[in-house]
Amino acid sequence: MASNTVAPVPSDGVDSARTPDSSVDAALADASPDAGGDGTQDVAEDPTDQIPRPDDVTRRLALLWDPPAPPTRGRKARLTLAEVVEAGTAVAQEVGLEALSMRRVAARLGVGAMSLYTYVPGRTELVDLMIDRAFGELDLPTADAPWREGLSRYAREVWHLYQRHPWILQTNMWRLPLSPHVLDAQEAGLRTLVDTGLSAERVVEILGLVDAFVRGLARAAVAETVENDASGMSSDEYWTSMSSFWADWFDVERYPVMTRIWEAGGFDTPTDPFDASLDRLLDGVEMTIDRAREQG
Repeated sequence: MASNTVAPVPSDGVDSARTPDSSVDAALADASPDAGGDGTQDVAEDPTDQIPRPDDVTRRLALLWDPPAPPTRGRKARLTLAEVVEAGTAVAQEVGLEALSMRRVAARLGVGAMSLYTYVPGRTELVDLMIDRAFGELDLPTADAPWREGLSRYAREVWHLYQRHPWILQTNMWRLPLSPHVLDAQEAGLRTLVDTGLSAERVVEILGLVDAFVRGLARAAVAETVENDASGMSSDEYWTSMSSFWADWFDVERYPVMTRIWEAGGFDTPTDPFDASLDRLLDGVEMTIDRAREQG
């Protein structure tokens, strides 16, 4: 999550990275009490008015944060927005995100494709809502959890989310929607580390590392499931079928380190590779925290 973080706009709406002579600061300066030269005070311009607000972006965000309420008058709507999002999720689960279309979703709901546009402007907005709905399933760590317990829970929750909804991994994970439940997850992840003594930059960096770790293993696990289903052969069966390679082709002199590690049991598969790898990652985070506290 943190790897695709969009820094919040400061409460005054002004980008803190801008130089003093930026357009926003200039607007504020022009609105100073003596700017008119006649002793009158001009009305200060709201600096947030300087932020670009394309219509399509406004519609996209409004649907996530302020969706329209169902009509209270006239004929009752045949569908609800929640039902459309649920149907979209079901289609993505069955055929993958690339095959998701408004037509497929409409067919699942038994309506015409054009009727869906009454509820959602298009496929992009529908996917945003589907992702937000999925992230709403997360059982996030509480604010009082110790950092390691909380970060471990965060990672495992996101891991299981990707197992339930592998289609999410087909999206651009660096451009996740700015939606309530996506930001709730990021808030919870950052909260696990923010009071550990790490700098703000290191907190974001470590959460991004955890997110990348989870996404990478999740993608590999999903690909393995797809391969199993397509071939009818489990991972163990596949590697057993390839066992002649080690006797006929593997050269111990060319790969001495690999041979040494194999003989020492280094390639023995752990019962749960995700948990084992996560523990090693958290060990590294713990050393980073300890070092930061010693230096602080």
